[in-house]
Amino acid sequence: MTFDELATSHCKARSSEDALDDAAINDLLALVTGWERVDGGHAIARDFPFKDFHHTLGFVNAVGYLANHEDHHPDLEAGYGHCRVRWSTHDADGLSMNDFICAAKVEALLR
Repeated sequence: MTFDELATSHCKARSSEDALDDAAINDLLALVTGWERVDGGHAIARDFPFKDFHHTLGFVNAVGYLANHEDHHPDLEAGYGHCRVRWSTHDADGLSMNDFICAAKVEALLR
């Protein structure tokens, strides 16, 4: 799979059977630059810097729009000049393809 394939994919309903194994997670992490495993490996996150709150808020709104469109929602922590985005799949009790699809879509917003 390539970054472009990941970024143009769409999320699907997930269950505990859709949790990714470590090998798949590592392969997908290589496609989404700057993202890291957090929360004991059950989530991926990345911090995004911005020059001011105005740009941060625009980013938050864009991420919110794509999350609603994909029906897969991140945890967002925003402040002046930065936003941390964290993806996980609660139904899978860890990481699924949805998390990496959405991480790639966030990356595509900034390219």
